[in-house]
Formats: sequence, C-alpha cells, structure tokens
Amino acid sequence: MAQQGPNLLAVYREALATRLYTRRTIGTYERWLRRFLRFHQLRHPREMGSAEITAFLTHLAVDEQVSASTQNQALSALLFLYKQVLEIDPGDLDGVVRARRPKRLPVVLSVVEVRAVLQQLEVPASLVCGLLYGGGLRLMEALRLRVQDLDFAGHQVVIRGGKGNKDRVTVFPQNLMEPLHRHLQEVRRLHRQDLAAGWGQVPLPGALGRKYTSASREWVWQWAFPQVTRWRNRESGEQGRHHLAPSVIQRAVRVAVRSAGITKPASCHTFRHCFATHLLERGSDIRTIQELLGHSDVKTTMIYTHVLNRGPAGVTSPVDLL
Repeated sequence: MAQQGPNLLAVYREALATRLYTRRTIGTYERWLRRFLRFHQLRHPREMGSAEITAFLTHLAVDEQVSASTQNQALSALLFLYKQVLEIDPGDLDGVVRARRPKRLPVVLSVVEVRAVLQQLEVPASLVCGLLYGGGLRLMEALRLRVQDLDFAGHQVVIRGGKGNKDRVTVFPQNLMEPLHRHLQEVRRLHRQDLAAGWGQVPLPGALGRKYTSASREWVWQWAFPQVTRWRNRESGEQGRHHLAPSVIQRAVRVAVRSAGITKPASCHTFRHCFATHLLERGSDIRTIQELLGHSDVKTTMIYTHVLNRGPAGVTSPVDLL
C-alpha cells in the first residue's frame, strides 16, 4: 500500500484522513513520522521494525526526556504507520524505556480567585474563559464553537468533534447568556459586512463544504469567536475568517492571573479543573461530571477527588494545637 520516497507521507496523511482523524492529529502524527525517519537517516520504514521503533522511543525518554503522554503519542503515530498503512506487525516493543508519568494534582483556584481572574479579562477572552469554567470546556473546544452550538433555548452548549473526535453536551452558564447574545449580535453584524464585501466563508468539517456549497456562508456555521483579520486560501482562493488563535486567550489569561495577584501557575486549562472541582465541592455526582467533561474513563475524573482530600482540606496543623 505504501510507496517509496516522499509519497509515503501523502499515503500516511490520506490513511489518517480516511479514518476521520482530526486535522490537528494528522499534523502531529506526520511530524512524529518525519522525526522517526530523520532519526534513522531516512531509511524506509519497511526496512525497519521493532528494534528501530524501540531505539527511537527510548531516545525520546532518555535523551530528550519527554513526558509519558508525548512518548505514547509518538508510539501511536508509528503503530498507525506499520499496522494501518504498511500492514506490517512491528513486533515486540517490550524493550522500550518508558518515560515516567508523574503523579501531579491539577492546579485549582478557589471561587474567589476565579472571579478575580475573570474580572481582569475583556471580551472576547472573558466569554471564552467563562465557558471554560462554566461548562468545563477545553480551550480549543471553546474556540471551535459555531453559532449553532450555543443552544440558548435548550440551555446547553454542544461540543462537536472534541478530544477523541467525540461530541458531547455540557452546561450553558446562565450568567453568560446575555453577554454571549450581545457578542453574537456583533459577530453577525461583522459577518454581514464580510458577505457584502464578498467574504464571509468559514471552513466546514469533513466533506460538508463539498456537499453543501453555500453552507460556509450561512450564519449558523460561523465561528462564535472569529478572528479580527480575514484569511485567504492560497490554493483555492476562498476567503473568510478563522476562529481566534489559542495564543490570544492564553496570553490574556497569563496577564489576568498576574494582575489578579494569583501566585498559582494557572492557565486556560485551570478553568476546566476548577469546573470539576467546584462541582464536586457542591455535591455533584462524579459520573455526571465525567459526562460533562467528556472523559472516557471515570478514573480520569477521580483525580479531582484527590484535590478535595489533600492536606489543607479538613486537616488541623499540629502547630495550631500548641
């Protein structure tokens, strides 16, 4: 199935796309394949096997000291190559030196600290972070929301193609409904201006763009948080707006945390941790939180129970007994 030379990468990308891997995952897997080939002086994968895969993964853990999740990601990319593209069993990989997975608790802010950070943010960053905290969204899930995903009538937010390419429904914070409604009015005004100027298109998921040729200009498909500037596809000539870049929100949160006087290493993902922890504190069921977060295994959600049970919670220091 695979071919020699640079065509291997094209076949690899096509195989990933056929199995509905996201564009981001396809790019990540392709980078790991390139690194694997460079590590072995551009030898064809058919000439290599478990020994070369083991050497590469061990190099990542020992020499580059990558995290366990990064090493597993590289392994997944290579296993896909051998099993799905080359249709070869790579053999025994028991000799791989595994990167250690540190047992760390997530950074969690108190309700007062979350409020202090959010008060430092301006629209649209305040709305994006409000959804991260109010609905437990990941940053990219919030930025990829389209107008139709904000269900005001149903009081829910629909996340499409989240981690693992899974859809789910989560909470639509009541306090955000009016601000988001006003925000979308401005976005719609901007969209109408773009349409009048011959723009107003957005990329559509999968093959929808080919199936419904005019859908990319429809209001319901527009990004809820569009960029200020417009883009043009150099190959097709298509033009429109993309959603906000994650770096825009990440930078705003860093500044807000510093301005609020918070000394914890908080980030955008901290809001998601706070969502789960604060729900647990108020007695919400762990299975419900698992569903809202989109975790496949409840064990992943259980980490937040450890946050509640750590040292300062319910423990009296012996020095206070003197």
